[in-house]
Amino acid sequence: MTELPVELCPLTPEQNDIVELTRAFAREEIRPRARAVDEADTETPWDLWRAAAKVGITGFMLPEEYGGGGFTDVFTQVLVQEELCVGDLGIGNLLCSNGFFADPVLELGTEEQKRTWLAPLAGPDSPMTSLATTEPGSGSDAASITTTATRTTGGYLLSGQKAWISNAGEAEFYVVFAKTDPAQRSGGVSAFLLRKNTDGMTFGEPMRKMGQRAIVCREVFFDGAFVPEGNRLGNEGQGFRGLMRTFDISRAVLGAAATGVARAAYEYARDYAKTRVQFGKPIIEHQAVAFRLADMRTRVEQARLMTWRAAKRLDAGLDATTEAAMAKLIASETAAYCTWAAVQTLGGWGYSREYPVEQWMRDAKLEEIEEGTSDIMRLLISRSM
Repeated sequence: MTELPVELCPLTPEQNDIVELTRAFAREEIRPRARAVDEADTETPWDLWRAAAKVGITGFMLPEEYGGGGFTDVFTQVLVQEELCVGDLGIGNLLCSNGFFADPVLELGTEEQKRTWLAPLAGPDSPMTSLATTEPGSGSDAASITTTATRTTGGYLLSGQKAWISNAGEAEFYVVFAKTDPAQRSGGVSAFLLRKNTDGMTFGEPMRKMGQRAIVCREVFFDGAFVPEGNRLGNEGQGFRGLMRTFDISRAVLGAAATGVARAAYEYARDYAKTRVQFGKPIIEHQAVAFRLADMRTRVEQARLMTWRAAKRLDAGLDATTEAAMAKLIASETAAYCTWAAVQTLGGWGYSREYPVEQWMRDAKLEEIEEGTSDIMRLLISRSM
């Protein structure tokens, strides 16, 4: 097991406790179920969701005043995310998905909205939530969404289509981003709170994916779906601001997720290399394998430290758009490298579905795509130079 470099950022007793809780949950609950969840393909592992909710994992990031665990700082969130994703990347991302929903509510919502939509997420029967931004023609360029919210008596009518929406059809609560002023780009984006049973809101079939199959994705269709004015988050046109804040946090958290699967791949390959004998000695004693493992370990440490830096800047109230992009970029590409390197170290066995590394390699690819591709991360970084 790789130790965290806590000499740099000493943990409080409460942080140590939740790290130990989530590490044990990943080891005892997530890892044993991971292969079956992957094989199930388009089924949400509700048993794991309920088990995680029972011990407070699905709501640990929510404020105490709404019944949550009170770990609202991003640094604790990245600690938890890494540990869960050592167990399984898709399951870890699923179990913390309520945080992605909560971020724009906390950023833009009224006190009444926060109590109505966040308090139910804190208990052992927490519903699942979803954040609906991506569209068939709008991925990383969130300002170009075309779903519209047209004013009507008492609220808005939503029309349009979303794609690749995590937890769609499974979740009870949704934050949906739509244009209240289609002539504007970012200034025309507003955010709305919807429930699953909203008339005019329907879901497509589960999308078949390469990896991270624990998270069911669907298209979401809006055909004049009515949203009361009281369900708008913030003022008209403020949705993009809330979304960008959410992206900064989510990119740091996804950096931790990618670090987690990279760490899992390194640890698995290292342990395998100590026991696999070739040419009369364990393969860890062969220079090519030893050097590859050294690269893996170094990259994991690099990804973690950059993720911690982004989290600490966010918690300090500093601008962290560039740092969050850097963290996501390096961590996602580290995950891609380390999972590939684990498959390579195991050789033919790494290519077999008897071992988890082939799944981790598939799972890791999404980290280079979601919440902004690696190309977009490089673009954001270049703009700050």
